[in-house]
Amino acid sequence: MSESYQAIQTLKQQIQKSVIGQTHVVDSLLLSLLTNGNVLLEGLPGTAKTRSIKSLAKALTVSLGRVQFTPDLLPSDVTGTEIYQEVNGKPVLTFQQGPIFNNLLLADEINRSPAKVQAALLEAMEERQVTVAGKTHKLPDLFMVLATQNPIEQEGTYPLPEAQMDRFMMKITLDYPDDESEAEIIKLVRSEEISITDEPITIDPEHIFQARKEIHDIHISDAALNYMVAIVMATRKPERYPDSSLADWITVGSSPRASIALDKCARAQAWLNEKDFVDSEDIRSIAHAVLRHRLILSYDALADGITADQVIDEILRHVAVD
Repeated sequence: MSESYQAIQTLKQQIQKSVIGQTHVVDSLLLSLLTNGNVLLEGLPGTAKTRSIKSLAKALTVSLGRVQFTPDLLPSDVTGTEIYQEVNGKPVLTFQQGPIFNNLLLADEINRSPAKVQAALLEAMEERQVTVAGKTHKLPDLFMVLATQNPIEQEGTYPLPEAQMDRFMMKITLDYPDDESEAEIIKLVRSEEISITDEPITIDPEHIFQARKEIHDIHISDAALNYMVAIVMATRKPERYPDSSLADWITVGSSPRASIALDKCARAQAWLNEKDFVDSEDIRSIAHAVLRHRLILSYDALADGITADQVIDEILRHVAVD
């Protein structure tokens, strides 16, 4: 067990102290962080979306930028802009950094801003840089976009385009907690109000970079690779499975980014499970989070109330493991 692995487990424990009843959310956040990806959190109000992100930033002791997306937001409010300043009596054009120049960027309710503002994140999410007034500015080495959206409030929203959805490594869905977790949440907030909390343990961000190197060395066999490819191809060519409903449910399948994301997340999952190789269970465990936002369902599927998760369940039932 490496020092980096122990540090990541400590990080997980620290976040779980503040986020009750959402273990899959914490796991997915760590997977996205370890794979240098971005994550979209979709959940009902009060399901600890923002709290999870703040807890991650606090435990890592990294900078957190927050943007509340609204219809009147401008791209420069996210990326920054060039301003004129007088230096020694002479006007100088200097770049004023926006909130995107942090290690973690919380894009709160990202679907409440127009496409032009949403597009301002595209370059940062994919290339870890922003271009303003023809000049390119590099983002921090440790950088991650964590976006949230509410699935039930559709009035006054601008759905994210497919090109931007594809740039999220994972999409995490959150639901309300169960009875036991609800009681624990009340106790946690009560203790926080009177400052009865343990001194937080912080993690050196360098452990993230070391963990990424170790994950890169995780072995993936040809059989596991072919299994991932078969899963993605089932979204593009569902007619290969005539004994399923896939052809009736899927209009557009997943892009090659889905295959790349499956590979990265499966290796990270294997590493978290203290294995040096990827097996089918690692792939199946992350398939929903990686694929659910990379499918366009047919009108018939939507009319019948079929969800992306149900489609992925069907794919996993029919795609054979070599």
